Amino acid sequence: MPVRRANAEWKGDLKSGTGEVRTETGSFKGAYSFPSRFESGEGTNPEELIAAAHAACFSMAFANGLAGAGHTPESVRTEARVHLDKGDGGFGITRIELVTEARVPGISEEAFREQAEGAKAGCPISRALASVQIDLDARLV
Repeated sequence: MPVRRANAEWKGDLKSGTGEVRTETGSFKGAYSFPSRFESGEGTNPEELIAAAHAACFSMAFANGLAGAGHTPESVRTEARVHLDKGDGGFGITRIELVTEARVPGISEEAFREQAEGAKAGCPISRALASVQIDLDARLV
C-alpha cells in the first residue's frame, strides 16, 4: 500500500506566525495561522483537514458497505465537525460529529443504519481517531 505524505512549514511564534500546509499531490495547499485555528481568521487549520479526511473516508466506507450489501448508493454526502476544546491539559479534539445523507434506492431503514454504524466503526480515519467520541447522524433521503 502507498504511503501518503503532506508537509507543513511554520514561521515565527505561535500567535503572530504563519504557516503553509500542502499535500504531496499538490491537490491542496493552504495557509494557516493562530487566528485560523483558534479564532475565525482566514485560512485552514489541522482540525478542518481532519474533518475533510474523516468525511471523505466515512463516505467511501459507507458506500462500499452499502454496495457490498446489495444496495449501491446514488450518493453519500457527509459533513464532519471536529470540536477543538480547551481542557485542563490544554487544547484537544474532544468530539467529532459525522452528519451524513445518502440516497440509496430499495434499502430498509434498519439495513441503512447497520451499514452506517459499520462504516463509522470501520473506516480507517475513525479507527485512527478511536480515542475521540464520534457521533453519527445518518439520514436516508
